[in-house]
Amino acid sequence: MFSLRAHGTTVRTEILAGCTTYLTMAYIVVVNPTILAAAGIDRGAAFVATCIAAAIGSAAMGVLADLPLALAPGMGLNAYFTFTVVKGMGLSWQVALGAVFLSGVLFLIVSLLRVREWLVNAIPMSLKLGIGAGIGLFIGLIGLHEMGLVIGNPQTLVTLGRLGTPATLLACLGFLLIAALTARGVPGAILIGILLVAALGLPFGLTIIHGVIAPPPSLAPTFLQLDIIGALSLGATTVVLTFFLVDVLDNAGTLIATTQRAGLMRPDGTIARLREALLADSGGAIIGALLGTSTTTSYIESAAGIQAGGRTGLTAVTVAALFLLTLLFAPLATAIPAFATAPALVFVACLMARALRDVDWEDATEYVPAVVLAIGIPFSFSIAAGIGLGFIVYVVMKAAAGRFSAIPGAAWLIAVLSLLKFALGG
Repeated sequence: MFSLRAHGTTVRTEILAGCTTYLTMAYIVVVNPTILAAAGIDRGAAFVATCIAAAIGSAAMGVLADLPLALAPGMGLNAYFTFTVVKGMGLSWQVALGAVFLSGVLFLIVSLLRVREWLVNAIPMSLKLGIGAGIGLFIGLIGLHEMGLVIGNPQTLVTLGRLGTPATLLACLGFLLIAALTARGVPGAILIGILLVAALGLPFGLTIIHGVIAPPPSLAPTFLQLDIIGALSLGATTVVLTFFLVDVLDNAGTLIATTQRAGLMRPDGTIARLREALLADSGGAIIGALLGTSTTTSYIESAAGIQAGGRTGLTAVTVAALFLLTLLFAPLATAIPAFATAPALVFVACLMARALRDVDWEDATEYVPAVVLAIGIPFSFSIAAGIGLGFIVYVVMKAAAGRFSAIPGAAWLIAVLSLLKFALGG
Protein backbone atom coordinates (compact mmCIF):
# COMPACT_ATOMS: atom_id res chain seq x y z
CA MET A 1 0.00 0.00 0.00
CA PHE A 2 2.80 2.42 0.84
CA SER A 3 5.41 1.05 -1.60
CA LEU A 4 7.96 0.67 1.18
CA ARG A 5 10.44 -1.31 -0.89
CA ALA A 6 10.32 1.19 -3.75
CA HIS A 7 11.17 3.97 -1.30
CA GLY A 8 13.98 1.99 0.28
CA THR A 9 12.40 1.86 3.71
CA THR A 10 10.87 -0.64 6.16
CA VAL A 11 7.86 -0.85 8.46
CA ARG A 12 10.11 -0.40 11.50
CA THR A 13 11.76 2.69 10.05
CA GLU A 14 8.42 4.26 9.13
CA ILE A 15 6.92 3.64 12.57
CA LEU A 16 9.99 5.06 14.33
CA ALA A 17 9.82 8.08 12.02
CA GLY A 18 6.15 8.54 12.91
CA CYS A 19 6.98 8.41 16.61
CA THR A 20 9.69 11.04 16.08
CA THR A 21 7.32 13.37 14.24
CA TYR A 22 4.66 12.89 16.91
CA LEU A 23 7.07 13.79 19.72
CA THR A 24 8.10 17.01 17.98
CA MET A 25 4.52 18.20 17.46
CA ALA A 26 2.64 16.66 20.41
CA TYR A 27 2.89 20.01 22.20
CA ILE A 28 -0.08 21.14 20.09
CA VAL A 29 -2.49 19.02 22.19
CA VAL A 30 -1.52 21.20 25.16
CA VAL A 31 -0.97 24.58 23.49
CA ASN A 32 -3.97 24.63 21.14
CA PRO A 33 -6.65 24.04 23.83
CA THR A 34 -5.02 26.78 25.94
CA ILE A 35 -5.21 29.30 23.10
CA LEU A 36 -8.74 28.32 22.07
CA ALA A 37 -9.92 28.42 25.69
CA ALA A 38 -9.01 32.12 25.70
CA ALA A 39 -11.63 32.51 22.96
CA GLY A 40 -14.29 30.94 25.16
CA ILE A 41 -14.12 27.39 23.78
CA ASP A 42 -14.44 24.57 26.29
CA ARG A 43 -10.88 23.38 26.96
CA GLY A 44 -11.73 19.69 27.21
CA ALA A 45 -13.66 19.74 23.95
CA ALA A 46 -10.81 21.68 22.29
CA PHE A 47 -8.38 18.98 23.43
CA VAL A 48 -10.50 16.22 21.89
CA ALA A 49 -11.06 18.22 18.69
CA THR A 50 -7.31 18.84 18.39
CA CYS A 51 -6.45 15.15 18.74
CA ILE A 52 -9.15 13.91 16.36
CA ALA A 53 -8.48 16.60 13.74
CA ALA A 54 -4.76 15.80 13.83
CA ALA A 55 -5.49 12.07 13.55
CA ILE A 56 -7.90 12.40 10.62
CA GLY A 57 -5.73 14.92 8.77
CA SER A 58 -2.54 12.90 9.20
CA ALA A 59 -4.26 9.65 8.20
CA ALA A 60 -5.72 11.30 5.09
CA MET A 61 -2.29 12.62 4.11
CA GLY A 62 -0.76 9.17 4.57
CA VAL A 63 -3.45 7.20 2.74
CA LEU A 64 -4.38 9.63 -0.06
CA ALA A 65 -1.01 11.23 -0.82
CA ASP A 66 1.35 8.58 0.59
CA LEU A 67 3.54 11.34 2.02
CA PRO A 68 5.28 11.34 5.44
CA LEU A 69 3.58 14.59 6.48
CA ALA A 70 1.53 15.03 9.65
CA LEU A 71 -1.28 17.52 10.14
CA ALA A 72 -2.69 19.29 13.20
CA PRO A 73 -4.26 22.66 14.08
CA GLY A 74 -1.69 25.23 12.99
CA MET A 75 0.24 27.56 15.25
CA GLY A 76 -0.32 31.17 14.26
CA LEU A 77 -3.73 30.43 12.81
CA ASN A 78 -4.99 29.48 16.27
CA ALA A 79 -3.57 32.74 17.67
CA TYR A 80 -5.23 34.69 14.87
CA PHE A 81 -8.48 32.83 15.60
CA THR A 82 -8.47 33.81 19.28
CA PHE A 83 -6.67 37.11 19.63
CA THR A 84 -7.61 38.84 16.36
CA VAL A 85 -10.95 37.39 15.26
CA VAL A 86 -12.64 36.69 18.60
CA LYS A 87 -11.00 39.13 21.02
CA GLY A 88 -9.97 41.81 18.55
CA MET A 89 -12.95 41.90 16.17
CA GLY A 90 -15.52 40.82 18.74
CA LEU A 91 -16.85 37.91 16.70
CA SER A 92 -18.06 34.79 18.49
CA TRP A 93 -15.94 31.65 18.38
CA GLN A 94 -18.82 29.97 16.56
CA VAL A 95 -18.55 32.52 13.74
CA ALA A 96 -14.77 32.12 13.74
CA LEU A 97 -15.20 28.35 13.29
CA GLY A 98 -17.59 29.09 10.43
CA ALA A 99 -14.87 31.21 8.82
CA VAL A 100 -12.38 28.35 9.21
CA PHE A 101 -14.89 25.99 7.56
CA LEU A 102 -15.48 28.35 4.62
CA SER A 103 -11.75 28.91 4.13
CA GLY A 104 -11.30 25.12 4.02
CA VAL A 105 -14.06 24.82 1.41
CA LEU A 106 -12.41 27.59 -0.63
CA PHE A 107 -9.06 25.79 -0.33
CA LEU A 108 -10.72 22.56 -1.50
CA ILE A 109 -12.23 24.29 -4.53
CA VAL A 110 -8.99 25.92 -5.66
CA SER A 111 -7.19 22.62 -5.12
CA LEU A 112 -9.65 20.78 -7.36
CA LEU A 113 -9.54 23.53 -10.00
CA ARG A 114 -5.74 23.83 -9.78
CA VAL A 115 -6.06 27.56 -9.05
CA ARG A 116 -3.91 27.21 -5.95
CA GLU A 117 -0.68 27.00 -7.96
CA TRP A 118 -1.50 30.32 -9.63
CA LEU A 119 -2.25 31.97 -6.30
CA VAL A 120 0.95 30.78 -4.68
CA ASN A 121 3.11 31.63 -7.68
CA ALA A 122 1.51 35.06 -8.05
CA ILE A 123 2.48 36.19 -4.55
CA PRO A 124 6.06 37.51 -4.46
CA MET A 125 8.52 35.31 -2.59
CA SER A 126 9.63 38.15 -0.32
CA LEU A 127 6.07 38.62 0.91
CA LYS A 128 5.62 34.87 1.42
CA LEU A 129 8.72 34.90 3.61
CA GLY A 130 7.50 38.00 5.43
CA ILE A 131 4.16 36.34 6.21
CA GLY A 132 5.88 33.34 7.77
CA ALA A 133 8.19 35.49 9.87
CA GLY A 134 5.41 37.90 10.83
CA ILE A 135 3.16 35.14 12.11
CA GLY A 136 6.12 33.87 14.09
CA LEU A 137 6.67 37.27 15.70
CA PHE A 138 2.95 37.47 16.43
CA ILE A 139 3.11 34.14 18.25
CA GLY A 140 6.26 35.30 20.05
CA LEU A 141 4.58 38.43 21.37
CA ILE A 142 1.70 36.39 22.75
CA GLY A 143 4.14 33.92 24.30
CA LEU A 144 6.20 36.64 25.96
CA HIS A 145 3.03 38.11 27.45
CA GLU A 146 1.88 34.72 28.74
CA MET A 147 5.33 34.19 30.27
CA GLY A 148 5.01 37.50 32.11
CA LEU A 149 8.07 38.97 30.40
CA VAL A 150 6.11 41.61 28.49
CA ILE A 151 3.23 43.64 29.90
CA GLY A 152 1.29 46.69 28.73
CA ASN A 153 2.36 50.21 29.64
CA PRO A 154 0.50 53.42 28.70
CA GLN A 155 3.73 55.44 28.43
CA THR A 156 5.93 52.99 26.50
CA LEU A 157 3.21 50.74 24.98
CA VAL A 158 4.95 47.65 26.38
CA THR A 159 7.53 47.10 29.09
CA LEU A 160 9.36 44.37 30.98
CA GLY A 161 7.22 42.38 33.40
CA ARG A 162 7.95 41.19 36.92
CA LEU A 163 10.72 38.65 36.54
CA GLY A 164 10.69 37.60 40.18
CA THR A 165 7.37 35.77 40.13
CA PRO A 166 7.58 31.94 40.26
CA ALA A 167 5.51 31.50 37.10
CA THR A 168 7.72 33.84 35.06
CA LEU A 169 10.94 32.27 36.34
CA LEU A 170 9.67 28.78 35.51
CA ALA A 171 8.57 29.95 32.06
CA CYS A 172 12.04 31.40 31.37
CA LEU A 173 13.59 28.14 32.52
CA GLY A 174 11.27 26.25 30.18
CA PHE A 175 12.32 28.32 27.16
CA LEU A 176 16.02 27.85 27.90
CA LEU A 177 15.45 24.12 28.36
CA ILE A 178 13.61 23.78 25.06
CA ALA A 179 16.34 25.71 23.27
CA ALA A 180 19.12 23.65 24.87
CA LEU A 181 17.45 20.31 24.10
CA THR A 182 16.85 21.40 20.51
CA ALA A 183 20.51 22.39 20.17
CA ARG A 184 21.46 18.87 21.27
CA GLY A 185 19.07 17.33 18.74
CA VAL A 186 16.74 15.77 21.33
CA PRO A 187 13.41 14.68 19.75
CA GLY A 188 10.36 16.12 21.47
CA ALA A 189 12.30 19.02 23.01
CA ILE A 190 9.26 21.30 23.08
CA LEU A 191 7.03 18.70 24.71
CA ILE A 192 9.71 17.81 27.28
CA GLY A 193 10.10 21.48 28.20
CA ILE A 194 6.37 21.96 28.63
CA LEU A 195 5.93 18.89 30.83
CA LEU A 196 8.96 19.66 33.02
CA VAL A 197 7.91 23.25 33.69
CA ALA A 198 4.37 22.11 34.49
CA ALA A 199 5.81 19.54 36.92
CA LEU A 200 8.00 22.17 38.59
CA GLY A 201 4.87 24.25 39.13
CA LEU A 202 3.35 21.57 41.39
CA PRO A 203 5.20 22.58 44.62
CA PHE A 204 4.11 26.21 44.12
CA GLY A 205 0.48 25.28 43.59
CA LEU A 206 0.69 26.68 40.05
CA THR A 207 -0.08 23.31 38.44
CA ILE A 208 -3.02 21.23 39.63
CA ILE A 209 -3.44 17.74 38.19
CA HIS A 210 -6.62 15.73 38.68
CA GLY A 211 -5.34 12.47 37.20
CA VAL A 212 -3.34 11.20 34.24
CA ILE A 213 -5.52 8.73 32.32
CA ALA A 214 -9.29 9.00 31.93
CA PRO A 215 -12.01 8.74 29.29
CA PRO A 216 -11.83 11.69 26.84
CA PRO A 217 -13.92 14.78 27.66
CA SER A 218 -17.13 15.39 25.74
CA LEU A 219 -16.86 16.92 22.27
CA ALA A 220 -20.45 18.18 22.47
CA PRO A 221 -19.59 21.81 23.44
CA THR A 222 -17.85 22.37 20.07
CA PHE A 223 -19.06 19.62 17.71
CA LEU A 224 -21.03 21.19 14.80
CA GLN A 225 -21.28 24.46 16.73
CA LEU A 226 -19.85 26.56 13.89
CA ASP A 227 -21.90 29.49 12.58
CA ILE A 228 -21.52 29.45 8.80
CA ILE A 229 -24.25 32.04 8.20
CA GLY A 230 -22.51 34.48 10.54
CA ALA A 231 -19.20 33.85 8.78
CA LEU A 232 -20.79 34.83 5.47
CA SER A 233 -21.52 38.32 6.76
CA LEU A 234 -19.60 41.27 5.34
CA GLY A 235 -17.52 41.75 8.49
CA ALA A 236 -16.17 38.20 8.41
CA THR A 237 -15.21 38.12 4.73
CA THR A 238 -11.70 39.35 5.45
CA VAL A 239 -11.35 36.70 8.15
CA VAL A 240 -12.23 33.91 5.70
CA LEU A 241 -9.77 35.22 3.12
CA THR A 242 -7.02 35.58 5.72
CA PHE A 243 -7.50 32.03 6.98
CA PHE A 244 -7.45 30.87 3.36
CA LEU A 245 -4.37 32.85 2.30
CA VAL A 246 -2.29 31.90 5.33
CA ASP A 247 -3.33 28.24 5.03
CA VAL A 248 -2.37 28.14 1.34
CA LEU A 249 1.02 29.74 1.95
CA ASP A 250 1.74 27.65 5.02
CA ASN A 251 0.93 24.41 3.25
CA ALA A 252 2.92 25.37 0.17
CA GLY A 253 6.00 26.15 2.24
CA THR A 254 5.72 22.97 4.28
CA LEU A 255 5.19 20.73 1.25
CA ILE A 256 8.15 22.23 -0.60
CA ALA A 257 10.51 22.08 2.38
CA THR A 258 9.64 18.56 3.54
CA THR A 259 9.37 16.80 0.18
CA GLN A 260 12.67 18.31 -0.89
CA ARG A 261 14.35 17.05 2.28
CA ALA A 262 12.82 13.60 1.80
CA GLY A 263 13.97 13.37 -1.80
CA LEU A 264 10.36 13.16 -2.98
CA MET A 265 10.47 16.27 -5.18
CA ARG A 266 10.83 15.73 -8.91
CA PRO A 267 13.85 17.15 -10.79
CA ASP A 268 11.67 19.92 -12.29
CA GLY A 269 10.67 21.07 -8.80
CA THR A 270 7.14 19.65 -8.86
CA ILE A 271 5.74 17.39 -6.15
CA ALA A 272 4.27 13.98 -6.82
CA ARG A 273 0.67 13.51 -5.63
CA LEU A 274 0.43 17.24 -4.90
CA ARG A 275 -3.29 17.31 -5.61
CA GLU A 276 -3.95 14.52 -3.13
CA ALA A 277 -1.83 16.31 -0.52
CA LEU A 278 -3.83 19.51 -1.00
CA LEU A 279 -7.09 17.59 -0.73
CA ALA A 280 -5.91 16.14 2.58
CA ASP A 281 -4.94 19.60 3.81
CA SER A 282 -8.19 21.29 2.82
CA GLY A 283 -10.25 18.36 4.07
CA GLY A 284 -8.44 18.53 7.38
CA ALA A 285 -9.36 22.20 7.76
CA ILE A 286 -13.02 21.48 7.03
CA ILE A 287 -13.20 18.54 9.44
CA GLY A 288 -11.35 20.48 12.14
CA ALA A 289 -13.92 23.28 11.97
CA LEU A 290 -16.76 20.78 12.28
CA LEU A 291 -15.09 19.26 15.34
CA GLY A 292 -14.38 22.64 16.94
CA THR A 293 -10.78 23.69 16.34
CA SER A 294 -8.92 26.26 14.28
CA THR A 295 -7.39 25.52 10.88
CA THR A 296 -5.68 22.15 10.50
CA THR A 297 -2.55 22.31 8.37
CA SER A 298 0.65 20.44 7.46
CA TYR A 299 3.38 20.61 10.11
CA ILE A 300 6.97 21.53 9.35
CA GLU A 301 7.88 19.29 12.31
CA SER A 302 7.30 16.43 9.89
CA ALA A 303 10.88 17.12 8.82
CA ALA A 304 12.02 15.46 12.07
CA GLY A 305 10.39 12.18 11.04
CA ILE A 306 11.81 12.50 7.54
CA GLN A 307 15.24 12.99 9.06
CA ALA A 308 14.63 9.74 10.98
CA GLY A 309 14.00 7.89 7.72
CA GLY A 310 10.28 8.38 7.04
CA ARG A 311 9.52 8.30 3.32
CA THR A 312 5.92 7.08 2.95
CA GLY A 313 2.42 7.62 4.21
CA LEU A 314 2.93 4.97 6.88
CA THR A 315 4.82 7.62 8.86
CA ALA A 316 1.76 9.89 8.80
CA VAL A 317 -0.60 7.02 9.67
CA THR A 318 1.59 6.22 12.69
CA VAL A 319 1.28 9.83 13.84
CA ALA A 320 -2.50 9.59 13.45
CA ALA A 321 -2.64 6.49 15.66
CA LEU A 322 -0.57 8.19 18.36
CA PHE A 323 -2.85 11.24 18.40
CA LEU A 324 -5.85 8.95 18.94
CA LEU A 325 -3.98 7.28 21.80
CA THR A 326 -3.37 10.72 23.30
CA LEU A 327 -7.11 11.10 23.91
CA LEU A 328 -6.70 8.95 27.02
CA PHE A 329 -4.40 11.53 28.65
CA ALA A 330 -6.90 14.38 28.76
CA PRO A 331 -6.54 15.10 32.54
CA LEU A 332 -2.81 15.61 32.17
CA ALA A 333 -3.00 17.71 29.00
CA THR A 334 -5.78 20.01 30.19
CA ALA A 335 -4.09 20.63 33.57
CA ILE A 336 -0.95 22.17 32.10
CA PRO A 337 -0.99 25.95 32.81
CA ALA A 338 -0.38 28.77 30.34
CA PHE A 339 3.05 29.68 31.77
CA ALA A 340 4.24 26.17 30.84
CA THR A 341 3.04 26.39 27.22
CA ALA A 342 4.11 30.01 26.65
CA PRO A 343 7.83 29.15 26.21
CA ALA A 344 6.83 26.85 23.36
CA LEU A 345 5.17 29.80 21.61
CA VAL A 346 8.32 31.88 21.87
CA PHE A 347 10.48 29.03 20.62
CA VAL A 348 8.16 28.38 17.66
CA ALA A 349 8.46 32.12 16.93
CA CYS A 350 12.23 31.71 16.72
CA LEU A 351 11.80 28.87 14.23
CA MET A 352 9.37 30.81 12.04
CA ALA A 353 11.42 34.02 12.06
CA ARG A 354 14.14 32.16 10.15
CA ALA A 355 12.12 32.77 6.98
CA LEU A 356 13.57 36.29 6.71
CA ARG A 357 17.04 34.91 6.02
CA ASP A 358 15.98 34.05 2.46
CA VAL A 359 14.80 37.58 1.61
CA ASP A 360 16.85 39.41 -1.04
CA TRP A 361 18.64 41.91 1.23
CA GLU A 362 20.29 43.63 -1.73
CA ASP A 363 16.98 44.84 -3.22
CA ALA A 364 15.08 47.46 -1.22
CA THR A 365 11.89 46.77 -3.17
CA GLU A 366 12.00 43.25 -1.77
CA TYR A 367 13.29 43.51 1.80
CA VAL A 368 11.43 46.68 2.84
CA PRO A 369 7.92 45.26 2.12
CA ALA A 370 8.90 41.94 3.72
CA VAL A 371 10.06 43.63 6.93
CA VAL A 372 7.04 45.97 7.03
CA LEU A 373 4.77 42.95 6.70
CA ALA A 374 6.68 40.97 9.32
CA ILE A 375 6.61 43.73 11.95
CA GLY A 376 3.16 44.92 10.92
CA ILE A 377 1.52 41.68 11.99
CA PRO A 378 2.59 41.70 15.68
CA PHE A 379 2.47 45.46 16.18
CA SER A 380 -1.01 45.80 14.65
CA PHE A 381 -1.93 42.56 16.43
CA SER A 382 -3.54 41.44 13.19
CA ILE A 383 -2.27 39.04 10.54
CA ALA A 384 -4.66 40.52 7.97
CA ALA A 385 -3.55 44.10 8.66
CA GLY A 386 0.11 43.17 8.46
CA ILE A 387 -0.36 41.37 5.16
CA GLY A 388 -2.27 44.35 3.77
CA LEU A 389 0.48 46.80 4.77
CA GLY A 390 3.14 44.59 3.22
CA PHE A 391 1.35 44.33 -0.13
CA ILE A 392 0.68 48.08 -0.28
CA VAL A 393 4.34 48.90 0.37
CA TYR A 394 5.45 46.28 -2.18
CA VAL A 395 3.31 47.73 -4.96
CA VAL A 396 4.28 51.34 -4.16
CA MET A 397 8.02 50.58 -4.04
CA LYS A 398 8.03 48.54 -7.25
CA ALA A 399 6.05 51.28 -8.99
CA ALA A 400 8.37 54.01 -7.64
CA ALA A 401 11.34 52.05 -9.01
CA GLY A 402 9.64 51.90 -12.41
CA ARG A 403 9.37 48.09 -12.26
CA PHE A 404 5.67 47.79 -13.04
CA SER A 405 6.12 44.52 -14.92
CA ALA A 406 7.47 42.91 -11.72
CA ILE A 407 4.18 43.48 -9.88
CA PRO A 408 1.92 40.39 -10.17
CA GLY A 409 -1.79 40.91 -10.72
CA ALA A 410 -2.56 39.26 -7.38
CA ALA A 411 -0.32 41.79 -5.60
CA TRP A 412 -2.18 44.70 -7.21
CA LEU A 413 -5.52 43.17 -6.22
CA ILE A 414 -4.59 42.52 -2.58
CA ALA A 415 -2.94 45.96 -2.25
CA VAL A 416 -5.98 47.82 -3.62
CA LEU A 417 -8.43 45.84 -1.49
CA SER A 418 -6.28 46.42 1.62
CA LEU A 419 -6.03 50.14 0.87
CA LEU A 420 -9.80 50.40 0.55
CA LYS A 421 -10.26 48.44 3.77
CA PHE A 422 -7.90 50.76 5.69
CA ALA A 423 -9.53 53.85 4.15
CA LEU A 424 -12.95 52.68 5.30
CA GLY A 425 -11.64 52.12 8.81
CA GLY A 426 -11.34 48.34 8.58
